[in-house]
Amino acid sequence: MSGARLRLADLAGGGGDGGSAGGGSAAGEELRHSGGAWLRAAGGAEGMGAHLGPVRMELATAHEGVLAGTAGLHSLAELGAVRESWVRRVESARHECGALAGSLRAVARAQGETNESVRSSFSPVARRTHGVER
Repeated sequence: MSGARLRLADLAGGGGDGGSAGGGSAAGEELRHSGGAWLRAAGGAEGMGAHLGPVRMELATAHEGVLAGTAGLHSLAELGAVRESWVRRVESARHECGALAGSLRAVARAQGETNESVRSSFSPVARRTHGVER
């Protein structure tokens, strides 16, 4: 087996075929973490937050002059309260998007660190298996 990479299945006595007994794939792939999905999700959350950015100004522009001259109309007076409610919701969503993006990046970083920790913990046995040098 010189030159072959040692897999966890080899250490567990699962054989070198990578089949179902060893838990690996038939193609002999190794289990690896990729931060790509987490980082794409973080970028999506940031994009959504950025997309919500101009909403406050758009609401303000859309409501300019609406209340002018409508002092006796109670329903139009409520429009300002509804608008402020939406502004608070949009700002809350923007804040949540930012926090979510940071959390998703932290998961990718933590999993990458775990990968490296697991890899380095196996380095002493990667050269030796069952007391036999490889």
